[in-house]
Order: sequence, then structure tokens, then C-alpha cells
Amino acid sequence: MAKPKKSSLNRRGFLKGAATGLGATAMAGFSLQEANAQIPARWDREADVVIAGAGASGLCAAISARDQGVSVIAIDENTDVGGHSMLSGGNVPLGGGTSLQKKYGIADSADQVYLDHTDHKNQEFRFSDRDLVRMWADENVATFEFLIENGVKFLDIAPGTLRRAPNPIPQGSVPRLFSTQVYSNQLRETINGTGGSGFARSLERSARAKGVEILLQHKLTAIIRETPSSGRVLGITATVDNRKVNIRARKGIIIATGGHTSNVEFRRIFDPRLTEEYQVAGEPYSRQNADGELLAMGIGASLWATANQNTGAGSPITKTRHIGCRWGYANLKWNPESPIFDKAGASGLTVLNFQDVILVNLFGQRFWNELDAGFDFLHACMGTNGNLGKDGKANGGGPIWAIFDADGVARERWDPKPPNVDLNGWFFSADTLAELAGKIKNPYQYRPMPAAALTETVARYNSFVAAGKDTDFNKPAPMYKIEKPPFYAAWSTPILHDSLTGLKINRKCEVIDIKGQVIAGLYCAGECAGGFGLHGLPRVSVFGRVAGREAALAKI
Repeated sequence: MAKPKKSSLNRRGFLKGAATGLGATAMAGFSLQEANAQIPARWDREADVVIAGAGASGLCAAISARDQGVSVIAIDENTDVGGHSMLSGGNVPLGGGTSLQKKYGIADSADQVYLDHTDHKNQEFRFSDRDLVRMWADENVATFEFLIENGVKFLDIAPGTLRRAPNPIPQGSVPRLFSTQVYSNQLRETINGTGGSGFARSLERSARAKGVEILLQHKLTAIIRETPSSGRVLGITATVDNRKVNIRARKGIIIATGGHTSNVEFRRIFDPRLTEEYQVAGEPYSRQNADGELLAMGIGASLWATANQNTGAGSPITKTRHIGCRWGYANLKWNPESPIFDKAGASGLTVLNFQDVILVNLFGQRFWNELDAGFDFLHACMGTNGNLGKDGKANGGGPIWAIFDADGVARERWDPKPPNVDLNGWFFSADTLAELAGKIKNPYQYRPMPAAALTETVARYNSFVAAGKDTDFNKPAPMYKIEKPPFYAAWSTPILHDSLTGLKINRKCEVIDIKGQVIAGLYCAGECAGGFGLHGLPRVSVFGRVAGREAALAKI
């Protein structure tokens, strides 16, 4: 299996290029000519508002703009709409006094929403832009009702104050968390049967009914401005079937391309440890390539509130529950009947009890208590644990493997065969631990796992089970020895999820340049927008709706 290609541009070159407005776009694979896109002699298409991205924020923006009576074209590089929202759990904690809160007798207000999301004790929101949080809080109720009016159906159960398992996170002092219904029992419509389909498909249906034109498999490749560093933004260039399409925006362009988690060089600006091996939630259905951010930076846009990406709270990176597969997420298990399962490769083995496995690094050594799922565990995964990495360096942590035996398989009631596991580099089995170590070959396992080290690690762990105490990492009462063949190694590397920072915007979702000035005609919403480190659908839906409205109402 070939290792994914790495960008030839280093971090210093990226930052230097971003400052000049050229290097960032070059890194993403755009040519210098595209970075300095010329105004075309002829526009192929035009609309009042043009939106790059048809995920949660893009769909909300499209409907909101159409509600103001303007024409809208939305493009998306994927073969279908929805982006990450299509695969999400559909959790929408919006409050302030929504109709469903009132139905269940819950008193709330925009002021309380604001106070909950600016509380300094909540590390998740500590570095957020207060103006943006205030706007978001004030728009909570209107956005929730907007979703209902546009066909989104919520489960008719009392809301909670915690985001649901596996990583419960407080959503505020007042119950606000409602979840959407699955759109259909047809996997071709829901992609993977998750609740987020009820959010994405319902908005798509409403957008199309209201006259939004959605162009799929159109990849954003340029933002066209009067000059590369000044003047109004006029349109975009998209690529489809190896040809360019220039689309004019009479009123405004909205960048809603998703975040940056799939772009290794970009994400490493915020955390250099996030090297190539880390999984990304939503892939292979939707990728977050930082295209929108990079192109906007290429014409002078600024990043904003970058501290939000590494607060040590929320879910920018999480432990996986589904092992032995390349793609997954804590809340996402690929269904073999999914229309894109051939790309996903396997569903994974869902771990019910991490007492049944040990986790080792690429050197075959344990590094932390397997029962932990917090940030200490994740930092340990990304650390080096006293070992030098590739070429004597140690920026990333390398792959993490779950090691277990036949008894562990029996206790978990797993079937360790395809389609549950991916034998193409993500799952291995052998009759001895030494043989198992020798079989582990993977694009990110860049050196063989030492057989002696893995054998010694398992023997030492078995001694902890016998003694009832883990003297290395304090795993509470280690329960099960790993001694019955066959032995297994399953890919268990953490998963990147949220992009919690992005382009600088104001309360109208207008993009701000590095001099603090509005870039006329350019708006941004969703995970590519910075300033508010909030997880998931409540953030992107509010900012998407506001961006669509403001772009439509803009005076030229």
C-alpha cells in the first residue's frame, strides 16, 4: 500500500506564503495563476449569492438567502450533499426559549445561552470571540425554528444538558439538546443511517424546493477578487470534469467548505504532532481539506481565535471505539450496506470494554491506561514515550494498535473477519506474538514492530493481571491476560474531528483581512470560520443562516 503523498511545503514556507497570500494556496495544490485569479472575460454562470459547500452551514445559508428573494447557486466537490453533518448524530443543542423547550416546560433565554458559553470555567469556550458568541446566542431561537420550518424533524423527547455518549460534554445549565430523526430507512438516502441525515436531507429538500441550484462534483479552486489583495470579491472558479467553470456572485460569496482536519500541513500549524497517521471523522464520505480557508487567505483573509483548536476540551481529537478499520469515529460505524462502504473498507470491531485489549505504540510498548479516554490519554497517544520516531524525530505519535487474544474476541463477541475488519493494513492475526509483530505492515508503521518488545509488553501486562495491579499506568484492576492464540492487532489510532478555528469573521459573517478590514462580498460560516470553539451542528447552522441572510441583504 502506497503511503499518502506529503506536501513539499514546510511549515515555515506555509506561514511565509500565507502572509504574502500565495504560499497557502500553492500548498493546497492550486497554481500561482489560480491564486492570483484574473477576472474572466466571460462568466459561465451567475447568481446573487454563490456558496462553496453544501454541508450543514452551506445548506442553511442557501435557504436563508433564498428566503430573502435572491438567486442562489451552491457548489460542492462531493457526489452528494451534507458533508460531515450527514454522518453526524444529529444533535442540535440550541436554546434560548425554543418551541420544543417551551413544550417541555423549560425556561431559557438568549442571555443565559450567552452566559453558559462565555463562562471562564468552561474550558471549551474560554478563548471564543465574545461578539460572535453574543450573536450566536441571540440567533439560537430563530435558527431552531428555521430548521423546523424547513423540514427538520426532532425526536419528541425531553432535551438533556449533556451531549450523548461516548464523550458526554455539558451543553449548558439549561436542557437544550434535541436530536434529529433519521431521514429514511434507505441507506442510499442517509449514506450510513445516522441521525444527521434527518438534518442534511431535510435541508437539501427544502433548498431545492425553494429554487437553490446545487452543483455537485464542483471543486472550489479560486476566489476571484478585483485585484489579488484589494477590492470586492466577484466570483469563484470551480473545477468539474477537468474543466473550469467561472461563477459570478452579484452580491456575495459564502465559504462553507468545512474545516481543515483532512489537510495535514494545515492542521499541524495548530498542533505539530498531528502527522499523517491520524484518522479523520467523516472520511471517506467527506473531507475537510481547508480549501476555503487557504483560498481566502490567498486574497488576504486572516485566521482567528486559533487557541480554540487546542483548548484541551471539546472533541477536536477523540479515542476510537471501532478498531481494525481505517475510517470511523466514536459515533460512526460504517454499515456494509452503505453506498460508499467500498471506500470505507470495514465497519470495525466495537470495543465494549477496554479491559479486553491493551494499546501499544508502533514500538510494541504500552503507554497509558487503556480505560482512559480523556486528553491525558490522547496526549500520550501523540507523545513519543521515550522512543525516537522516523529519522530520529518525534513530532507525531505514530499508529496505535489494540492487542488482544482469542479470549478477548469471545468476551466481546466479535467476528474478526471482513467486513468487520480491514485486512489491507489495518488488522492482523497470528498464532504467536512474535509472528504478529512481524505481520504488522501499514503506511504509517514505518519500521517493523520489534517482536521481542511486543512479547515482553504482553508478558509484563499479564503479570499485572496476576497481581491485580498495573504498576506502569495504573489501569484499574487489570482483568484479563492475553495468552490464548490466535493473537490480534487492530488499528486504534485516535480520530480527528472538529475544526474549532478558521477565518476571521464579524457578526455578519463577513470575512476580515489581516489588516482588520472587511473583504467586501466575502462571507464565511461553519467549521472554516473561526472565533467560536463550539462543537457541531448548533454552531454551523446559526452562522450559516446568518451568512446567507447577510449576503442576500448586502447592498452592492
